[in-house]
Amino acid sequence: MQNKINITFPDGSVKQYDSETSGYEIANSISERLAKQAILIELDGALRDLAFPIKTDSEIKILKKDDNRALEVIRHDCAHVMAEAVQELYPGTQVTIGPAIEDGFYYDFSFKVPFNEQDLKKVETKMSEIIDNSHPFLREVWKRSDAIEYFEKIGQDYKKEIIADIPDGELITVYSQGEWLDLCRGPHMPTTGHIGKSFKLLKIAGAYWRGNEKNEMLTRIYGTAWRTDKELKNYLNMLEEAEKRDHRKIGKQMQIFSFDDEVGAGLPLWLPNGTVIIDELENLAKETEEKLGYQRVRTPHITKSDLYEKSGHLSHYEDSMFPAMDVDGKKYYLKPMNCPHHHKIYSSHPRTYKDLPLKLTEYGTCYRYEKSGQLFGLMRVRSMQMNDAHIYCSEEQFKDEFLSVCKMYLKYFEIFGIEKYEMRLSLHDPKKLGKKYVDEPDLWIKTEKLVKEALIDGNLNFVEIKGEAAFYGPKIDVQVWSAIGREFTLATNQVDFAIPQKFGLNYKDSYDQNQTPLCIHRAPLGTHERFIGFLIEHFAGDFPLWIAPIQVLIIPISDKFNLYANQISQKLEQNGCRFKIDTRNEKMGAKIRKGELEKIPVMLIVGENEQKNKTVSVRRRFEGNLGEIDFKKYLNTLVEEINSKKRRDLK
Repeated sequence: MQNKINITFPDGSVKQYDSETSGYEIANSISERLAKQAILIELDGALRDLAFPIKTDSEIKILKKDDNRALEVIRHDCAHVMAEAVQELYPGTQVTIGPAIEDGFYYDFSFKVPFNEQDLKKVETKMSEIIDNSHPFLREVWKRSDAIEYFEKIGQDYKKEIIADIPDGELITVYSQGEWLDLCRGPHMPTTGHIGKSFKLLKIAGAYWRGNEKNEMLTRIYGTAWRTDKELKNYLNMLEEAEKRDHRKIGKQMQIFSFDDEVGAGLPLWLPNGTVIIDELENLAKETEEKLGYQRVRTPHITKSDLYEKSGHLSHYEDSMFPAMDVDGKKYYLKPMNCPHHHKIYSSHPRTYKDLPLKLTEYGTCYRYEKSGQLFGLMRVRSMQMNDAHIYCSEEQFKDEFLSVCKMYLKYFEIFGIEKYEMRLSLHDPKKLGKKYVDEPDLWIKTEKLVKEALIDGNLNFVEIKGEAAFYGPKIDVQVWSAIGREFTLATNQVDFAIPQKFGLNYKDSYDQNQTPLCIHRAPLGTHERFIGFLIEHFAGDFPLWIAPIQVLIIPISDKFNLYANQISQKLEQNGCRFKIDTRNEKMGAKIRKGELEKIPVMLIVGENEQKNKTVSVRRRFEGNLGEIDFKKYLNTLVEEINSKKRRDLK
């Protein structure tokens, strides 16, 4: 008698099947309609092909194209189809890697002939033909030697190198689609036809093989793929709007920051307008933190290697640190993070339970080595100013302190009009203890439980992401979406149960016994660089009045009214408003246009009537002329708007 296997469905029901079955057979046993709609299965928590052989008792969920997880597979399938199209159109091209990425996919190629963006349309047309052919994606397991021999025979040297790096014992799998095949772990949908035509190739870029500048420069083709034409159209519209809001373009136009080759790649220079924004962000954070009992500290920009060896940062992050410098025969590093320095401040004198929670905050500049190809405006830099703090607390205090940080996020989101956000609880992977993570299994379980309980008690929505924790503890990464729907990683809230013990940090409890504190690392505004880059896009440079570099532009109609304009400016200055006066010998319309281009929120126009009546004619961005208003009254309105950090809805 043939052994049966038990398949458990999401509703808890169980059904028996023959000793080997597949997702397709299971779907077909439920209904023909489901079998036609099914594209993937989730098998014991992992995504698999519909045809994947199931030989043991398993839990299964059948996925249709409307499942969000299907998007990643659609994009991965699209990358395979693009690679086939490229090799068919440009024989001799070598393919390397082609993953799905956020909102799309890419594939890196080594072309024998020049390739440019004008060629993308040709590739798109060929991709549509391949999709129309609806070739099945077929999975095969190959011997390592056979795989190497095959790819060597067809001249695909990069694939040989990839195979050589696959650990012994790991399966070598390939997927074919008609005559074409690729080295791949999968999963894939049943056929190329399941991809649909809701895709578009976007651009090409250079990319070093394996991200190493010493290797060959490859050609990377980027594309995007969606489930429906409507989703694709919405995404392309968002990209078009994002291009208008590009922080690099607006930052240059508004004279916020610049980069200079003689200074160095990834090292931003903050111009006066940008420095105003930084100062306002710091003032906001200082006001907020002072009310919550934080204490400000400062630490040096360089440190001996011993400190980072002790903390474990050197072994985990050395590739992201600038090379060591020799000082008196000792290795020193540019500071990549503030954490170890704050631990040293904690240990500078004895602590008791009465000192806790101790909250140390710093706006220190840190330096990280980002590869040249990864630098991107303010979003990826090598010099960054961290909105950083460390909270040392007892286990009993942990929940309140952790939630206090999360509530700080929410306050900032309200101020900046961030309506969509997601808290992602990053957990460790037990299989990587001692490698990627501190080897303390019991402490991991205990600390992750503490964090989950805090989030649940605080009624905070969160999702769990396995394998993304910091090496010393679980963390919350906060994803935010800008006004046009672009996603950014903004803030972090991390729990450290390991490093305080490494540094010998302790405090005397109420029984005069030594205890090790927990440490919460938090950066609610991330780095000033990334956050300001986000704000530029979010507001398209039209900052709320309180953070605008120039808040008020005074425009005298002619030279006769410069004196009154100066009197207005003095009152603005006395009340802490940032302003400038346009006394150029230009027509008023030209002055207004210049103010609009500079995105100055308020313009005060003064002439004969205004001087006589002690008024100003007010013009607000997106609102136009508000008429003639008593200056003292309007000044009070401005000051109240600035101090309250209110946002006016832009039209």
